[in-house]
Amino acid sequence: MKGRILISACLMGQPVRYDGRANDSKVAAFQQQILHWQQQQRLVIACPETLGGLPTPRPAAEIRDGRIISRDGDDFSRQFHLGAEKTLRLAQQHDVVVALLADRSPSCGANGIYDGSFSATLTTGMGVTAALLSQHGIRCFNPPQFDALQHWLQQHDTP
Repeated sequence: MKGRILISACLMGQPVRYDGRANDSKVAAFQQQILHWQQQQRLVIACPETLGGLPTPRPAAEIRDGRIISRDGDDFSRQFHLGAEKTLRLAQQHDVVVALLADRSPSCGANGIYDGSFSATLTTGMGVTAALLSQHGIRCFNPPQFDALQHWLQQHDTP
């Protein structure tokens, strides 16, 4: 059976990013494949940050010393962790096997995140949602890894 795919709501054109915009331009080159998955009813769409109770727009936040902090020093760790837990439950309810998540986000970054200095400096690590999903066996990819995601699906999907 072909597994379900969790996808960040912002990648599907929903304006849920911290700044009230969407991230669909990051997957524009792959739109045909994403629409195909949507037609197959394989997609589960979620925004961990809104699931955690954060408004849109909201202050930008980065992970610093294990906490999710805004530029002004507000601590949003509780909301980010709640959103990660709700996203995991949603993924488990829908038998999700893999995720395509927004890049560099303190929630969704699967292949590097900002370093907490608000200087656009990347560091190794994962956002809280990507880390939680990974810990529960759901493989996470970001848009620059789209080819690897497709390869992973070819290896793990059964007809």
